[in-house]
Amino acid sequence: MNPDGGPGASAPSASALAATWKLLLGMGILMLGAGLTSTEISLRATLEGFPAPVTGLVMSCYYLGYLLGTAAAPHLVRRVGHIRVFAAMAATASASVLIQGLFVNPLTWGLLRGVSGLCFAGLYVVAESWLNDRASRATRGVLLAIYMVVLYIGLGSAQFLLIPADPNTDRPFMLAAVMISLAMVPIVIAAHRAPEIAVPRKVRYRELYGYSPLGVVAVTVGGMITSSVYSMGPLYAQRSGLGTTGVATFMGVSILAAVLGQYPAGLLSDRMDRRTVMAGVCVVATLSAAALVAFPKMAHGVFFLLAGLFTSMSFTLYSLGVSHVNDQLEPAQMVAASSALLRLNGLGAAVSPVLLGALIARFGTGAYFSALAGLTSLLMVFDLWRKRRSEPVPADLKGGYIAAGPQGLATHIAAGSLSAAPPAAGSVPVVRSASQ
Repeated sequence: MNPDGGPGASAPSASALAATWKLLLGMGILMLGAGLTSTEISLRATLEGFPAPVTGLVMSCYYLGYLLGTAAAPHLVRRVGHIRVFAAMAATASASVLIQGLFVNPLTWGLLRGVSGLCFAGLYVVAESWLNDRASRATRGVLLAIYMVVLYIGLGSAQFLLIPADPNTDRPFMLAAVMISLAMVPIVIAAHRAPEIAVPRKVRYRELYGYSPLGVVAVTVGGMITSSVYSMGPLYAQRSGLGTTGVATFMGVSILAAVLGQYPAGLLSDRMDRRTVMAGVCVVATLSAAALVAFPKMAHGVFFLLAGLFTSMSFTLYSLGVSHVNDQLEPAQMVAASSALLRLNGLGAAVSPVLLGALIARFGTGAYFSALAGLTSLLMVFDLWRKRRSEPVPADLKGGYIAAGPQGLATHIAAGSLSAAPPAAGSVPVVRSASQ
């Protein structure tokens, strides 16, 4: 739709798609490489007999590198330019994946996962700044929604590449490296004028918590949940007795289902108290996870359905949390707040796989969904407690719902650190959490 909702709405959207399809294609291919790498590392570590805490530590290194990359990439882009940064990051990421296939040991993998995280942060900053530069006020919401769907489809589809690639060999690493390298081609071809990137100022966490305690906690918990699914989901599925096809299906369903909850959650939270929506999301997620713990021998179809239901609900928590924080802020405060929320989300994402690995080692495979149910139930309790202590945000002061993509980076698009114009009224900006 155009800003006025008139009949000419499809024209700007079509022209915007024509201008960005190479970029979207490249990011879709990049997600195939990213999704395959993450699942292969977790699954292969399990097959190689790595202890669960060690696997969790290896997977956490990605998020530590990612946090470093989100801080360093804007400065690097401003110094040497978009094209050089993108080419260097893609080449380094591809090489790091190949080396992981050659040297199968936890120390090497942990170091290289950190390198991958740093590189992917740079890749996202460059690609998304170009996407934002191609969008106008009338098309930004539509483009970012399409972009989010492309990312989810790429990550979800990547899981099924495990089946022909055979996770016991180095073929998944080779295939992932090829995808990452190929992603460079359409994106570099699509690059013309490079947009400016500004570096947002920092904000104190205590100050941010004072504005919105629930939003800060939800963003952190959201990072813990999404990183647990991406990092430890393959380990859980393999130890639950699923073969390669079953692991791929479990992860594919979990990721693809996550996009389904974004629109209804956004629609409801824009029309009613976001805290009520968040509590409802937590209830459904907790019940679905609890059912998976209570009935471990259920039919595979029901198992995959409940796993998808859990992610479709829980993956909206970051979006709801960011949206709730922004409801409490003035527009001038949102840039710094978005950067701080990214760091909180990333810290939660880095810690969670290590903790979950230790719980699985101590209590068994069932600790996977038990821990996830514990996180959503505790957030629900905190949510209800906050509702008793404060009034809802008036409808006329609420901002729009900020839909979160599947991984990485509270993007500079929505954070406002690009020089481009802000989203049009009624559009749905995308803020992506650090979840790959």
